[in-house]
Amino acid sequence: MSTVRRLIPTVSIVLVVLVGGMWLGGHPQFLPGFARDAVVDDKTDRIADAIEKVQDVYYRKITDRQVSDTAIKGIVAGLDDRFSNFFTAKEYAAFQREQSPRFSGIGVAVDTDKDGLLIVKVYPDSPAKDAGLQIGDVLTTAAGRSLRGLTVKKAASIITGPIGTTVKIAYRRKGKTKTITPTRATIKQPLVESKLVREDGKKVGYVSLSQFGPGAHAEVYAALEKLIKQGADRFVFDLRGNGGGLVSEAQLIASAFIRSGPIVTTKGRAVESSTLNATGDPVAPTQPVVVLVNKGTASASEIVAGALQDTKRAEIIGTRTFGKGVFQQIIELPDGSALDITAGQYFTPSGRNVGGKGVTAGSSVNTGAGIAPDVDVEDDPDTKTRDEALDTALSVVAGQSAK
Repeated sequence: MSTVRRLIPTVSIVLVVLVGGMWLGGHPQFLPGFARDAVVDDKTDRIADAIEKVQDVYYRKITDRQVSDTAIKGIVAGLDDRFSNFFTAKEYAAFQREQSPRFSGIGVAVDTDKDGLLIVKVYPDSPAKDAGLQIGDVLTTAAGRSLRGLTVKKAASIITGPIGTTVKIAYRRKGKTKTITPTRATIKQPLVESKLVREDGKKVGYVSLSQFGPGAHAEVYAALEKLIKQGADRFVFDLRGNGGGLVSEAQLIASAFIRSGPIVTTKGRAVESSTLNATGDPVAPTQPVVVLVNKGTASASEIVAGALQDTKRAEIIGTRTFGKGVFQQIIELPDGSALDITAGQYFTPSGRNVGGKGVTAGSSVNTGAGIAPDVDVEDDPDTKTRDEALDTALSVVAGQSAK
């Protein structure tokens, strides 16, 4: 009995301590500073406290969804990274539609510009073409919203929309601003276009790739093989306006021209370093090749152009490329929203990172960013029937010998 009596007060003390601890855990403000720090992360507590006060005090009701979306947007904006995004569920759904080879939009490929979005390609038989938009125009507003400072992905979610609906767009051309209201339509974005061209008595295969989407390498391989059967013994590979896509596709497409060796190395703080090498049997391992690039050539396109330039497999023709030396990881969240966060950098075979000075939001083209062409030439959009950059590429490759 004495043992039982001694246990009763001990159990009581334990219960009191347990209950008291549970209560204090839920009310850490009553703990002294040193103890509170051991129980709760002060940063998390401060954020939760601030959110609660905003919801309580603000003169209009704020939903939990608004609070969470805005909080996450703020965190991502605070990274000052022009390539990192947070998509609400609605924005992410629009982004996924835009990534399809068929999507509802106006039919342009764009890149960032300090005032909005620079048009780097206008697709044939598209609302943009019908409205008179040209390469070099800068889209400044869409649907009443300024495009200044937005990422390409975020701006695309504004411009795209249901088939048959209109979107009011302002654009700048040579210092003058104009407004159009095209009707959105289903845009068929061809991955690969190819043709046989005769230049200085030589048969040149021309292959253009619009993006590094799933299966792009198979279409490029098929185009090269078809042109070789038609007698092509040299190639122009056009990556102008190609904003990139899958790194795995870049590896496979570079492997169409390179027999062996590294194509790209990726490095990140939370991503294991990895080197992707040339793989499989190249389709055109010795034929002369030139690669056409411009400011719209970015990401996976720069991986291919950089690998071909570093290995001296091809000459690069055009203007300095965009300079996107980082890659993103899309993390889908349970409510349908998503984070698109810069996770690491990639490097060409010689160890170059084409990102220049980094990812700062709103910055102009960084000095040293991008791939510098071996031959600098730019197409003049005012000459409707000529493509000066392509003419130069054809002339250069026609004068080359097989390697």
